[in-house]
Amino acid sequence: MTALAVTRATLTRVLRDRTALFFMVLLPVAIIVVIGVTVSGFDQFRIGLVPAAQAGPVARELTSDLKDAPGLRTRTYDTAADAQTALRRAELDAVVLVPSGLDADVRAGRSVTVGVLVEPSGSAGHSAVTSVSAVVAEHAARLQAARFAGDQAGGDFDANLALARGTEQAAAPIAVRTVTVNGESDFLPLGYSYSTPTMLVLFVFINALAGGAAIVETRRTGVYARALAAPVSARTVVLGETIAYLLLALLQSLLIVGIGALAFDVAWGDPLGAGVLVTVWALVGTGAGVLAGALFRTPEQVHAVGPALGIGLGMLGGCMWPLALVPDWLRTAGHAVPQAWAVDAWTTLLSRNGDLSAILRDLTVLAAFAITLVTLASLALRHRLTTSPGA
Repeated sequence: MTALAVTRATLTRVLRDRTALFFMVLLPVAIIVVIGVTVSGFDQFRIGLVPAAQAGPVARELTSDLKDAPGLRTRTYDTAADAQTALRRAELDAVVLVPSGLDADVRAGRSVTVGVLVEPSGSAGHSAVTSVSAVVAEHAARLQAARFAGDQAGGDFDANLALARGTEQAAAPIAVRTVTVNGESDFLPLGYSYSTPTMLVLFVFINALAGGAAIVETRRTGVYARALAAPVSARTVVLGETIAYLLLALLQSLLIVGIGALAFDVAWGDPLGAGVLVTVWALVGTGAGVLAGALFRTPEQVHAVGPALGIGLGMLGGCMWPLALVPDWLRTAGHAVPQAWAVDAWTTLLSRNGDLSAILRDLTVLAAFAITLVTLASLALRHRLTTSPGA
């Protein structure tokens, strides 16, 4: 029997286990979706929009501009009373009331005021007013250009407004570009782009530790003892098991990457850098999982200690919150575990547009963790198999 035969037997056994498949596939995806939905939209204000009762083309255009504004997440209400109720319930940051006589007032050259309602104690509402004002000001600039064209050259207001729109689209707009001080960001992007990479780091490691329970069970049922009774060396068994759990870690990683990219439009950065990082992290998880399978005596011990250990290391390493937010001493302590280096590497790839060369230091540290864990795991499992394969 070769190492690949051991690998094939282990993969077949694990993939037939529905509980293992649940923790490998369904649970990570479900948590990524929940967390992504929870943290998404932090850079948008929740706006209740009450359209004009008798909306003309100018009022409809303003309503459309507010709905399409990237910094606003709008919800339309039929009446101002319904929108105010939602505002009092903290479901909205602000309410925008589009005036009913907007079109008539604009054509008559009269000034128009767009009402914005906020809660007096809500700081987000006052910030939302700034974003709404920017959209209204841009819309008003087109109206002013149309009115100016009418004063200078005459013509129909609607025709002049169409000319102003065309001129605005043809002219090069002034863009605002946000640049982080020193050109770097210590935070992953919000939404799914935050939850997916950190959950990859968290769950690949936790599931690798949980996989150690299968190794313990295989020892207890005497499978290793029967394999060693055949012309198979302990080194071959250890190599085959290690390859099997590495493939499982890579499979789960690729699943999370694929779902994040296809379903949630997560950008994983430089393909080469991301691929190497996923592979090295899978090796780290594999080493931890095989080591757990060699050291623990019962599957129950693995199930009790493994998830708690994985979650604790994940919290310490920045999988739950950015380490940039914690005190310096805690950030330093966090980098004693591999999770922190993996999250740092993803931050470089996704928030700083880094490539493979930019994360070489992180990869080197992770590779050192992987080599240490895989070496210790191989020695411990080989020792267990040669001294008491059924224990």
